[in-house]
Amino acid sequence: MPERLLLTGNHAAAYGAMLARSEVISAYPITPQTMIVELLSELTASGRLDAKFITVESEHSAMAACVGASAAGARAYTATSGQGLALMHEMLHWAVGARLPIVLTNVSRAMAPGWSIWSDQSDILSQRDVGWMMLFAESVQEAQDFIIWMYRVAEQVFLPGMVGMDAFILSHTAEPLIVHDQEAVDEYLPGFQPLYDLDPEQPRAYGGLVNRDHYFELRYKVYENMERAGQLLIDAGEEFGEVLGHKYTPLEGFMLDDADYVLVSAGAMTSNVRQAVRDLREKGIKAGLLRVIAFRPFPVKQIRQKLGGRKKVAVLDRNMSAGHSGIFAEEIRSALLGRPDAPPVYGYVVGIGGRDVRVETAHEVMNDLLVRDEPEMSLFVGVKGLPIGPLRSDYEIRPLEPLEVMR
Repeated sequence: MPERLLLTGNHAAAYGAMLARSEVISAYPITPQTMIVELLSELTASGRLDAKFITVESEHSAMAACVGASAAGARAYTATSGQGLALMHEMLHWAVGARLPIVLTNVSRAMAPGWSIWSDQSDILSQRDVGWMMLFAESVQEAQDFIIWMYRVAEQVFLPGMVGMDAFILSHTAEPLIVHDQEAVDEYLPGFQPLYDLDPEQPRAYGGLVNRDHYFELRYKVYENMERAGQLLIDAGEEFGEVLGHKYTPLEGFMLDDADYVLVSAGAMTSNVRQAVRDLREKGIKAGLLRVIAFRPFPVKQIRQKLGGRKKVAVLDRNMSAGHSGIFAEEIRSALLGRPDAPPVYGYVVGIGGRDVRVETAHEVMNDLLVRDEPEMSLFVGVKGLPIGPLRSDYEIRPLEPLEVMR
């Protein structure tokens, strides 16, 4: 029977890797991810998880070990954060090119310098073009479940995937968690069946030099299977609901049906944006929320369906691409480009380096959205001494004062 526990997001991720019956776990500790692999090491040492736990000297080596394990036919898992994910970058490419369905949890934090361990999506989104699938969790439950969901799709398209979880806001916050029955998870996620595996009895060469006559086709196959993964995520999310009790989708709407103004968010801050939408409805403003769960593959068709015909769209990005805009806003503009019913998309950068994204922050965004005539690529919300725009005189909820910068 399913078990209900009170766990942090980090421990929920460890339970997700255990329920998925990960066979090889290799990781290097880094704040704020460390508790994931600490618990997994305890689970393997106690025999509760039948897996090999490999300790290594760096995150680069951790992913190298996962690449080797997956190539040998094992279900491989790792977890990291921030600078650790950046150090893995080369090996992330190897996992994609070798078509290995490794799953990784990234506890997203800001990148140094200045040195930061606080929540920010810049680390994971710096890897957006590598070829890994990406899901963004909002809750402790999703920190567990998305690992299982990701393995289900990864092992059908033979591409790796990562689950993003906000540092501290989710990783160190305890919430009720339904730990699924192992037999039900096994029904949903059968054992990994590799197409090819390393076998001394049947030697093959892997990852060798590819000339110009073949490399392009290999990359196209990555693109083709990432495209396939979009529908497979939908199908696997529906089946998750049938077998394990909760349906997951690449996009999630809240009060969207008749919304004129849509706030778009991803990750743990969505909970506060959702409350702001409730408040706005009470004030008679037809606001709605669109939560992006799957970032890769990006749900272009569904974005067009959900956002077409709206008056205005505000995208809250806990990241920025310097010289352009917030990355989610950039992707949504691209998806809507050329559509006759495309609404104007306003980009708002929030919560960089762990700055709080409160209910009042979402109100401040909506307050600006309602009075701003022309969309801006990037408006920064919460920067000390930098207001984002004029306030409506009839708008009762005032923005909070920006937090003091730590010295």
